[in-house]
Amino acid sequence: MLNADNGNVKRWNIEQQREDVVVARRLTALTLAAATVVVGWAAPAAADGPPAGGVPTEDLVPAAIVGTLLVALVAFVGWAHRTDQTRLLTRIAGLSERLVGLPGSAAVPLLLVGGSLLIAVFGFYWDVSTHIDNGRDPGPFANPSHWFIIFGLLGIALAGMVCLFLGVDDDHPTGIRLRDGWRVPIGGVLLAVCGVVALLGFPMDDVWHRIFGQDVTLWSPTHIQMVGGASLATLCLWILVGEARRTPGAGATERFPRLLNAAMAGAFLIGASTLQAEYDYAVPQFRLLYQPVLIMVAAGLALVAARIRLGPWGAVQAVAVFLLVRGGLTLLVTPVLGRTMLHFPLYLGAALAVEAAARLVPTERQLSFGAVAGVGIATVGLASEWAWTAVFMPIPWPMTMLPETLAVAVPAAIGAAVIGGFIGRALAPPEAARQTVPAWVAVASGLVVVAAMVYPIPMTGAPGTAAAVTLEDVTGGAERTVHATIALQPPSLADNAEYVNVTAWQGAEWRHGVHSFADPLDRVEPGVYRTTRPIPVHGQWKALIRVHDGRRMLAAPIFLPEDRAIPAEEVPATATFTREFVEGQELLLREAQEAPAWITTVAYVLTLGLIVLWIAGVGWGIRHLRRRAAAQLQPA
Repeated sequence: MLNADNGNVKRWNIEQQREDVVVARRLTALTLAAATVVVGWAAPAAADGPPAGGVPTEDLVPAAIVGTLLVALVAFVGWAHRTDQTRLLTRIAGLSERLVGLPGSAAVPLLLVGGSLLIAVFGFYWDVSTHIDNGRDPGPFANPSHWFIIFGLLGIALAGMVCLFLGVDDDHPTGIRLRDGWRVPIGGVLLAVCGVVALLGFPMDDVWHRIFGQDVTLWSPTHIQMVGGASLATLCLWILVGEARRTPGAGATERFPRLLNAAMAGAFLIGASTLQAEYDYAVPQFRLLYQPVLIMVAAGLALVAARIRLGPWGAVQAVAVFLLVRGGLTLLVTPVLGRTMLHFPLYLGAALAVEAAARLVPTERQLSFGAVAGVGIATVGLASEWAWTAVFMPIPWPMTMLPETLAVAVPAAIGAAVIGGFIGRALAPPEAARQTVPAWVAVASGLVVVAAMVYPIPMTGAPGTAAAVTLEDVTGGAERTVHATIALQPPSLADNAEYVNVTAWQGAEWRHGVHSFADPLDRVEPGVYRTTRPIPVHGQWKALIRVHDGRRMLAAPIFLPEDRAIPAEEVPATATFTREFVEGQELLLREAQEAPAWITTVAYVLTLGLIVLWIAGVGWGIRHLRRRAAAQLQPA
């Protein structure tokens, strides 16, 4: 009888495997069909020229079809798994579990998200450099870097959904019950939300372009939505893996746990640094003050959490992963792909300050440790980054910016480091001691960080100011370059400025291989400056005189090409001219267009509301995880 039962089981397994193969083939066929539709309509889009608004109307129908197919595909897989119609996901989870040594509900997302994040971050930095070098896209699907971003975000969303489909056992210590017989990890819920919200950024971005024009800037709300989705996914994955380790017996078979923790801490630091890309290239559109604020916030969040979770030298390990990945991306984007230079912060001084703080305050007092580490980040870390900008960054930080930086970046670092303490407290093993503090500490720390991020936003012009320019040809003909002598009016305009430079970009066709740069001007006498390198004034190059003094972000054109799609006429580089300074974004965002005030208000409020709810959801997940961990330690 036993042999007969074994034979039935074997036959059932063979039949189930055959069914899984059929399902896999169908899924592959549907995926290939969707990809064929996308490529079939994307290829001719490149010939249409760069649009100044959203996706061409004739492309919306194929895009909608592909999106519907993908949603239906994911829904079908989930339904088939939850109703025991296929064991395909179960087998994939089993294989992943053997590879990683964690439960399948975490192992599958870990492998999916790990690969997807690398794909997405590569596509992101390639895309930013492509826009700086080439300007607008010929079409959203004609830009090859967009494919990496799309597939990367798809992978993140798919990982979250697969985690929900697999679920966890009813006795899982941190699981959330969706319905009877279906519990899911907190990290899986957050991962799915991050992936879906980020993917929604693509259609929302097209709507945004149709209303406000093609904004060639990283910091539009829908771009932040997409970038933020991938960035926060790193933290969600860390939470998910932390939950998996709390499953009884999970730690016994886990492979390379410390290396995995270091990789996730480094990924979190990479994600927290993505919005700095505004300054990692040579064409920043916002105040320079933002750069130290963003670096301090990223260091406080990621390095404090890393030191609490990894123990000694955890912050340094996170920075090592960051430098390895970002250094590799710089090599790929710049010498390999031939795009404009990608820069990155150092973080090493901040990491050493965090390690030193752990000698003064035990990391078991997570919030106190975070506050002390924040002081170290705001002093040693800030000073080291200041020196690093003079060596490596396209625009060094001037000493004129120091008082305001201390007033804004220092509290930002401390507030972010305390939040990093909250994150580390949630990620710590269940048996670890946890410092208890009032809930208002988290709220107050968050408000400090938000205030530091909001403070630099207002920017102004300076009516009645101008630049009198004399150009001297260096090379003529089709690739004309010039030296410029610039007399500011009034002469005292830039006496206390953060920078005075000529910014040139969008020169992908220049044969010398330089696509963008910020040339710091030589001061030859009070109010008179001269370029230090030849300035290109031909083709699609754009060249502006820029003066950044506190909240005044001023620009005057030396040369701007004709743009019929906007439309905008050429601003020629004549031998001599006098041009008024205007607000810098007016020239940096030539494609932007005005919309009725009520539409602008509604668009920003809705987008901001979505982002606030989304970040609040991640905060809820961290709090829920910490409470469940504390509950595990309570006596039965």
